[in-house]
Amino acid sequence: MTFAAPVETKSIRFRARSFVAFTLTPETPLSEWLESLDRWIGNSPGYFAGRPVVLNLNTLKPAVSQIEALVAELGLRGIRIYAIELDGNTVLEPSLPPVLIGAKEATAGLLMQADQKAAGRPEEAGRAAAGRAEPGKQSEDRVPDAPATLMVKTPIRSGQSIFHAHGDVIVLGSVASGSEIVAAGSIHVYGTLRGRASAGVLGHSAARIFCRKNEAELLSVDGWYCTAEEMEPALRGKAVQAFLEKDTLRIAPFS
Repeated sequence: MTFAAPVETKSIRFRARSFVAFTLTPETPLSEWLESLDRWIGNSPGYFAGRPVVLNLNTLKPAVSQIEALVAELGLRGIRIYAIELDGNTVLEPSLPPVLIGAKEATAGLLMQADQKAAGRPEEAGRAAAGRAEPGKQSEDRVPDAPATLMVKTPIRSGQSIFHAHGDVIVLGSVASGSEIVAAGSIHVYGTLRGRASAGVLGHSAARIFCRKNEAELLSVDGWYCTAEEMEPALRGKAVQAFLEKDTLRIAPFS
């Protein structure tokens, strides 16, 4: 009598993972919005290359047939849409990106919490367990952890991209033309800033950009931007700071 050896089966493991994606929110009239997007791309070539982009259509609310045309238009501009954010039970064609459900606007604090959970910090797990054990008890007020600061001690070369979703970025050297810095907090450049700098990208309107010598291709705070062509000539080559004031991006001398 013979016996067949048991066949070993491997279980498939599914894991949830979160990441930061840029969101594009088209508005009417769509033709003017696309023209504004073209100007942005012209001033910042390659800005969207390799970036996950979510298309938020809750403002535009287009018909299903228009969504496919819009995704194609963005594709011609080198923008790849990973998902579509759209309220309701809209059913899209299988050829289109999937509809994103339950999306939340990213904040530096939310991203730090996600990192802590992923790292499995005992103190965070303990607080979470205590919260589940006593749902009726209010958690004690505590000061949130300070956002981490990223310090770059070497110059940033052309083509390099620095993305820091947890706080400020400090560059001790210069930032070359064709490079970029993207930060959730403020950006400090102690050399010449020739590339692009985007601060407060996760909705931090109090963020600022500081540089010792302004030769920037683009400065942006919380989505409000100014290109090199739009800057006052008197501010070029000077120490400046960029900040928001009443939904207007201001660039002023800094000493």
